[in-house]
Amino acid sequence: MLVSLRIRNLALIDDLTWELGPGFNTLTGETGAGKSILIDALNLLLGERADKTLIRSGADNCTVEAELELPDSPAAKEINAYLQDSGAEPCDGQALLLKRTVSTAGANRQFINGSPVPLQALKSLGDRLVDVHGPHDHQSLLANEKQAELLDAFGKLGAARATCAEAHCALRDVIAERASLEMSEAEREQRLSLLQHQVGEIQSAKLQPGEDAQLDSEYRAASHAQNIVEQAHIIEGLLSESESSVMTQLAQVERALMAWQRMDPSISDVEEMNRTAITQLTDLLEAIQSRAERVDLNPAQLRQLEERLNLVQSLKRKYGGSVESVIAFGDRAAAQLAALEDRGKSMNELAAREKEARTALDAAAAKLTAARKKISKPLAEKIAQELRGLGFKKASFAIEITPAAQAGPTGADHVEFIFAPNPGEAARPLRAIASSGEMARVMLAVKTTLAEVDEVPILIFDEVDANVGGETAAQVGRKLRSLGRSHQVLCITHLPQVAAQGASHFAVEKKTKQGRTLTELTRLEGPAREQELARMLGGQTAASLALARSLLAEAQA
Repeated sequence: MLVSLRIRNLALIDDLTWELGPGFNTLTGETGAGKSILIDALNLLLGERADKTLIRSGADNCTVEAELELPDSPAAKEINAYLQDSGAEPCDGQALLLKRTVSTAGANRQFINGSPVPLQALKSLGDRLVDVHGPHDHQSLLANEKQAELLDAFGKLGAARATCAEAHCALRDVIAERASLEMSEAEREQRLSLLQHQVGEIQSAKLQPGEDAQLDSEYRAASHAQNIVEQAHIIEGLLSESESSVMTQLAQVERALMAWQRMDPSISDVEEMNRTAITQLTDLLEAIQSRAERVDLNPAQLRQLEERLNLVQSLKRKYGGSVESVIAFGDRAAAQLAALEDRGKSMNELAAREKEARTALDAAAAKLTAARKKISKPLAEKIAQELRGLGFKKASFAIEITPAAQAGPTGADHVEFIFAPNPGEAARPLRAIASSGEMARVMLAVKTTLAEVDEVPILIFDEVDANVGGETAAQVGRKLRSLGRSHQVLCITHLPQVAAQGASHFAVEKKTKQGRTLTELTRLEGPAREQELARMLGGQTAASLALARSLLAEAQA
């Protein structure tokens, strides 16, 4: 949910922090007080195009920041994965931080969790988190892909949809493999020549896994062979060859300890320690001598190691960062070479595989189409029922499923939500609805019906109550409050019946301070909320206040 929104130097707003609550939030105020500015601020965070004229007079830039709280859910894990793919820091716990700055100089910047990101990343994230319904359109439900997704979610068609996606992926891979073989003869000869060179170069090297590390070690030893032998001789002299060597001195110690033991048998354990030291030093001397003997002082051998090491390094630069990568590249190139050399057979095999894959995709898509048609009517009826409670007494709503040009990862259907608000009018796609008030109420009906399957967590409704009143207005308010049980809902409203249903109520007011006009936001509770509802009802009269209290009591019942 949206926890807080901070706005600085945006239109009439100097510095405003808005701390929202869960569930249904309502926002009221006189016309022109600045309610739309808050929506403009949200749209900036959702990646909408920036308008420099929104920057407050006298300021160089405006900034909008938001803190959102993500629940521990699969959707939150997907968002974190998206953040990592976008180069942004993942969320610290459940907190998601967004920021956007718009400058008069044109140096606009946007950040997710403190990481700078391109504007498209912010917009894509906004599509996952917020739907704005009203004159400021940011409506995922207008996209046919989203409508198909919601239809499938309503019908619990995830498995059938996944099967279709897997079949499409398999077909795409076969087509790509076949395309790699479909080339002109000149291209084929060029490709054959390149692959033959690559395969021959790699196979003739007869690489072994881990060989580069072993070669490097041997080369370093060989290049320092003389020095290594000299050091070995020094160690041998210190241990055993000089008159004052360690072994000579330990022998003297051994004789002294044996004499001591004849006088004091309790010293036997010390004598044993000395013998152990002699044994260990003897082993050390043998190891030094053995290793020194293996060091080859032959210059020709050093040159061979150097040539082999240069060959391995050259192949790694061409074909991969490790010997294992070079070997794998060679295996792939050999397979491609074999396929090109026997292109006729390969093309026939690929054609058969493509036919099988296309048949599997068509079957999966057909199964998905049948399931969609089966559930489309019950879903449309549920949405139409919700619309009747929102003032569209005789409206019709349908879900039209028509064949797409070809089957894709989401099936072979074009899904369209169709709406006719009045009898006698032609049904039209949702995106063709001209009235923002009608659109917002249709969105409300769809959202209410699909609340359990729609994963967009934050819903914003502007002018959802346009051209309604009385019982319809009350019904709109009750539906928004109900929707707040599964989503965070924000509604800008002029109707007291809607405002009274909010779990949290905020009022926008325009004031003048030190000769400047400012927009201020206040959370309303108790008498202050009653007075705002009374204002919306027509004035601060006893009758208006009584009706305001009645609306609040009904909402809390």
